[in-house]
Amino acid sequence: MARRELQDKRALVTGASGGIGRAIALELARAGADVVLLARRGDRLQEVAAEIRRLGRRVEVVVGDVTRPFDRRRALDAARDQLGGLDILVNNAGISAHGRFAEADPGRLRPIMETNFIAPAELIREALPLLRVGHEPIVVNIGSVLGQRACPHKSEYCASKFALRGFSEALRAEFAPLGVDVLVVTTGPTDTEFFEHLLEQHGELPWRDASPVSPERVARATVRAIRRGRHEIVPGWRGWLLVAANRFFPRLVDRIMARYG
Repeated sequence: MARRELQDKRALVTGASGGIGRAIALELARAGADVVLLARRGDRLQEVAAEIRRLGRRVEVVVGDVTRPFDRRRALDAARDQLGGLDILVNNAGISAHGRFAEADPGRLRPIMETNFIAPAELIREALPLLRVGHEPIVVNIGSVLGQRACPHKSEYCASKFALRGFSEALRAEFAPLGVDVLVVTTGPTDTEFFEHLLEQHGELPWRDASPVSPERVARATVRAIRRGRHEIVPGWRGWLLVAANRFFPRLVDRIMARYG
């Protein structure tokens, strides 16, 4: 497709109160888009909204939980009623935990799958009527290199991101006749508060300080990919290296993961 223009596009970003979601919302606004922000931390959302207004763009704040159908509906209603529709849906909200699966609290599996996979899938379904009549519509799913190569101690998170990536590939083919694109942003280590909000943690986090990429860099790469109609990107050389190594040297990656994962 021709280069997608973002001026006056209408976007909905989940998990927009911090990290990658905040950075993408601001980058979209800089590119000329109007934005609906959805997240649980209302005070942080208001700060992001204030920055977007200073950029001269319209913004709507929806304080809510993406796993709740009512809150997803409120966000879509805000896009329809206040912005006039929806062209870009960014599924960014996510949670994780760290520790051996056999020793984990049994209650941690379901919320991770609900937040990282089921809620985005349901939001896509609910947003599709708006997207189908949008202008150059696109779904952006924020994935992870751990959705291509699983590692120990993050089994539930890896499973959720594998599911999201496979789902995205299927929808890309299904939605092509509808004119709706699907982009997967395969993130590696990123400098956010993500690890401060784990559901559960047992043991050290060996990859936490592995030269993380800034959320702003991820956001710039994401917006560039939206413009260019890309299907998948891997921002940052460490994430790209893991994906490439797993493709060409899977046994080596197996040994590294077994030792350091």
